[in-house]
Amino acid sequence: MTAQFTAVTAPASPASVARDLPHECAFRVDCELVYEVTGPTDFVFLLHALDKGEQRVAGESIDFHTRTPFHVFADPTQGHRFTRVHVESGSLRLLYRALVRKRLPARDLHAPEHPIHELPDHVLHNLAPTRYCESDLLGRAAYKLFGELPPGHGRVQAIADWIHDNVEYAIGSTGPTTTAREVFVQRAGVCRDFAHLGVTFCRALNIPARLAVGYARFEEPPPDFHAMFEAWLGRRWVLFDPTRLTPADELIRIASGRDAKDVAFATLFGPGRMLSMNPRVEVVGSGSIGA
Repeated sequence: MTAQFTAVTAPASPASVARDLPHECAFRVDCELVYEVTGPTDFVFLLHALDKGEQRVAGESIDFHTRTPFHVFADPTQGHRFTRVHVESGSLRLLYRALVRKRLPARDLHAPEHPIHELPDHVLHNLAPTRYCESDLLGRAAYKLFGELPPGHGRVQAIADWIHDNVEYAIGSTGPTTTAREVFVQRAGVCRDFAHLGVTFCRALNIPARLAVGYARFEEPPPDFHAMFEAWLGRRWVLFDPTRLTPADELIRIASGRDAKDVAFATLFGPGRMLSMNPRVEVVGSGSIGA
């Protein structure tokens, strides 16, 4: 199949940012996972809401409904928190609950991109191609589509808009090994595929970008973990959701990574099989925050 390129123009920017003032919302997370285990299996779960920066965990619990011992540990650099559990056989039911307060900052629609020499050391690795984000292979496409647009927030928004308009959201159209290049060719995928393509286009344009995963509010498709991408603009990470299924800034972040291999919600070592999953989040309160 030969890829077809469609020129895009930068979307018109509103006269003001999306919100007049930063404010804070409280969210309640309920996540249930059920597995069938037919032999010794080790699980590493990445389910805990991130407790860092603009997002703080006011309270949380994790319950396996058995006396199965488990261990929670944190990544010392990113703050991601993991739960490890070993199961010999039988069923495993996990219930994670959390109350999260998140500061929702005003979005700067004029946030600039930054030349390489101005990038902080800790974001440089988010410029490189990775397993699922082959920015070296999609460089020509990225420049043909977006290379002539003015750099900054508007260009990244144009990337998100192009993905939304040109890639079909189709459950079952991709698998766990599908890459951004494959999504670009077949023009179908799910949230992680949309996010991988956004990351890839940004990196091809020398804009640091990464995957962000977490809990999100949306009516369709059925409850699932959600993936978005974020770009380094105006000296901070800015979220974009090409699926438009949920407000990007309301994502209750679990983790961020270079691509999906860094942020899997469950990693299994053994004959475990998922029977059901039901991650949900709802707003339970809000209010303005003073300066």
